[in-house]
Amino acid sequence: MPHLSRLTSLALAIALLGGPHLLQAAETPPAAAIANDKAPLPLDELRTFAEVMDRIKAAYVEPVSDKTLLENAIKGMLSNLDPHSAYLDPQTFRELQESTSGEFGGLGIEVGMEDGFVKVISPIDDTPASKAGIQPGDLIVKIDGQPTKGLSMLEAVDKMRGEAGSKILLTLVREGGKPFDVELTRAVIKVRSVKSQLLEDGYGYVRISQFQVNSGEEVGKALNKLRKDNGKKLRGLVLDLRNNPGGVLQAAVEVSDHFLKKGLIVYTEGRIANSELRFSADPADASEGVPLVVLINGGSASASEIVAGALQDHKRGVLMGTDSFGKGSVQTVLPLNNDSALKLTTALYYTPNGRSIQAQGIVPDIEVARAKLTREQDEANIKEADLQGHLGNGNGGADKPSQNKSGQPARPQDDDYQLSQALNLLKGLNITRGD
Repeated sequence: MPHLSRLTSLALAIALLGGPHLLQAAETPPAAAIANDKAPLPLDELRTFAEVMDRIKAAYVEPVSDKTLLENAIKGMLSNLDPHSAYLDPQTFRELQESTSGEFGGLGIEVGMEDGFVKVISPIDDTPASKAGIQPGDLIVKIDGQPTKGLSMLEAVDKMRGEAGSKILLTLVREGGKPFDVELTRAVIKVRSVKSQLLEDGYGYVRISQFQVNSGEEVGKALNKLRKDNGKKLRGLVLDLRNNPGGVLQAAVEVSDHFLKKGLIVYTEGRIANSELRFSADPADASEGVPLVVLINGGSASASEIVAGALQDHKRGVLMGTDSFGKGSVQTVLPLNNDSALKLTTALYYTPNGRSIQAQGIVPDIEVARAKLTREQDEANIKEADLQGHLGNGNGGADKPSQNKSGQPARPQDDDYQLSQALNLLKGLNITRGD
């Protein structure tokens, strides 16, 4: 399988994982590969730029250095291309390079921009944001009492950064309702990207919270462990990609390959030569063809959508949940000679059937909205087998008196409606297959 360890397609500005955008650097293409257009420089516009810079330096109320003016010009040039392209100063670039290790400081939320406000793409599992109940789609309208309207993505992210243990007050708006405050304590975020367990005998569950460099390997280990814990081949598996904002493209390819034996997984198209890539599955199938349900929602973005789209196009599993985020572009980080870098949108990615996910997302095969499960308490009902002197079963089967189930340990599907529906679908598939 081709290896692309330094190219990612991540959700918008991705990150407030404590600060850095979760994006890895791609190999820097030769200058000639980028500057394909040999058009002469626009001299009139450059003269205007120089004149504006001179006027600011001469007339602005406070002195401004050339360095500040030029950096702001670069930031403005990139921010008006698309929501994902940005200028990374040396500190931000260093943080970005460290972020894919799975440990960093911050709040644990992925953020984007909408109508000038900071929008939550998804909270990361087991972080201050997820524990505080922050949800995908929440708008962050204030940070420590200061409005976010008018701030750039990087400025908003910078305000939300801080030392572990320090507090921050976010003012949120949810689904057009009234603003409300949430106080969080910044922490060192240690993201465990893959979790797994048996839901019931024969039915496994794999949760990927984000795609890190080693996520493909971790999913392979999780599948092996589930098979060993079950003692035999699984009868069904739920792959949970909800609120997964994306990450490393290669990891998404490796995860998809665990469930596919052949065919295209994803391909990208762009203007520069090394932006056109194709990834295909190898014959090995770590999942052993087990019936599969993939859970997605509005917080599933980028690399999550690559996996969901590939499995859907190959009809390898049933997608369940709600429409995904719709982040179908690839960003390449191009280092500059002053230890800073450009994060530049260089390509779009496509599912095996040629679908572009950009601004549309993946539509699940079965739509199941998020809902809160409230289970009725079992009343002390008496069954026939509880009655004194009851007749035995004519076929010799054992009696089945009423049972008190209150002592049973809690299971993930007990409080998760979408997951419970996924499990029910797997059971139904096995019934019709005669398994």
